[in-house]
Amino acid sequence: MKHIFSKYTFSLLIAGSLGILSSCDKDFVEINTNPNAVSVPTIPYIFSKALYDGAANSGNKGSLLFGLMQYTTSYNDVEGFGSKYTASQVNATGGVFSNSYPNQINEIGEVIKGVKDDPSKVNLYATARIWRAYCFSRLTDLYGDIPYSEAGQGYNLSIFQPKYDSQSAIYADMLKELEAAATALDASNTTTFGNSDLIYQGNVAKWKKFAYSLMLRLGMRLSKVDAAAAQSWVNKAIAGGVIRDYADIAKMTYTSSGQNINKNPIAWQLLNDNYLRADGINNTEGGKYQEVFINYLKANNDPRLGVLSVVYVNGVASSDESIQKGMPATINGTKPSNFVTFSEPKQTTVLKVDAPLLLFTVAESNYLLAEAALKGWYKAETAASLYETGIRAAMQQWDLISGTVNTISKARIDSYVAAHTLKTTGTIAEQTEQIYNEFWVGLFPDAQEVYNNYRRTGYPALVPNVYPGNATGGKIFRRFLYPVSEQTLNRVSYNEAVQRQGNDDLLTRVWWDK
Repeated sequence: MKHIFSKYTFSLLIAGSLGILSSCDKDFVEINTNPNAVSVPTIPYIFSKALYDGAANSGNKGSLLFGLMQYTTSYNDVEGFGSKYTASQVNATGGVFSNSYPNQINEIGEVIKGVKDDPSKVNLYATARIWRAYCFSRLTDLYGDIPYSEAGQGYNLSIFQPKYDSQSAIYADMLKELEAAATALDASNTTTFGNSDLIYQGNVAKWKKFAYSLMLRLGMRLSKVDAAAAQSWVNKAIAGGVIRDYADIAKMTYTSSGQNINKNPIAWQLLNDNYLRADGINNTEGGKYQEVFINYLKANNDPRLGVLSVVYVNGVASSDESIQKGMPATINGTKPSNFVTFSEPKQTTVLKVDAPLLLFTVAESNYLLAEAALKGWYKAETAASLYETGIRAAMQQWDLISGTVNTISKARIDSYVAAHTLKTTGTIAEQTEQIYNEFWVGLFPDAQEVYNNYRRTGYPALVPNVYPGNATGGKIFRRFLYPVSEQTLNRVSYNEAVQRQGNDDLLTRVWWDK
């Protein structure tokens, strides 16, 4: 903190202090040293904190992307911003940026600084580089150009106004970092983060698969802006080995006790924003599932409906699929009289605070590979078989989240798969739409990754909500706004980014969004 004094106040302080300095300087250092502070960082602890912060700080927190991807809504214009695009709330989109740099970006930078020059810690360095790429990818995908090469260098290099790198340069470097880190991981070296690694507990082979899976994700992101580069990186990822087995899913583990940082961040925020009372009536911010999402699940006889949602009947949660009903996003400011009849997230699945947060799943790998197969980039398996495997994996992963076996029965999964085979006689666009409709349902509650692929592919073909006083002219926005503070604290770099990328506007597209 900075304490600002006028020159007169400061002079008085000096004058008043001189007379007592001689009697108070004995043992000054010892008396004013915090015995609980540390002068050398404990790298494993910082790595754990970077994992917690990187997993928690995303567009999935709050109602923003949940509303934008039409999972949830609210009659309250503030809580319902994501589903209504309310003009008065646009600056809420700057929060992910503001929270990222002082937390996970700085933290993972300190980890890298502490291990990169020690050859015996090659696995720690590689793991940290992978996580850094994950954190930056989530950030740049929301904003486009961001501070990257000079980020987190205030303490080390006195860079307090870092330049914004172009998203094309950021992507090029992230992909190279993932390749280098995956190659460097050494299974014969037993020095790892161990239990401080809250994702894989130091399992080098699994971190390698996570690195190549992120490469697959980011490679596919380039498909419209640079198809040749996209194909090259996708092929490298496949050759390296992506997540295809249930045991390799990248997930953060949490507990139901202790500090809030130890609890599933999506579940914890949804509970605190709306659903702690668990009665269907006293939802603090007026949140419910949106009718678009619930109607889709019902129309397709999707067995996830009863796993994800409940309606409170006489104060008791019911998963009866026949009574599930989503709330319209067009409700304007007043709590509807039938509010209790609308569906909301289920306490034992979506709102389970000790459930793992899934960062990269078997389902996502298979959906992306199915698209690659449609493009002719991957020929070892058919798009239809990969699509089916993706559906099955997306349903089976609710066992992980709920903590129970066969949360969705095999019979219901089989029935759904049989009714939703990939229409291989259709056009590539029609098959791609099928894949990403399933992606939309199957990756929930990772709304951010759904949002990324929605912008890239156009699917699911969501119909925007034309709400009075919206900020986008009734269009689903394409990026988040930089924090207002950047316009004053980092003005030159901010202006350069805006001149290069386009207006700091919700409808300006990021580099890969064509």
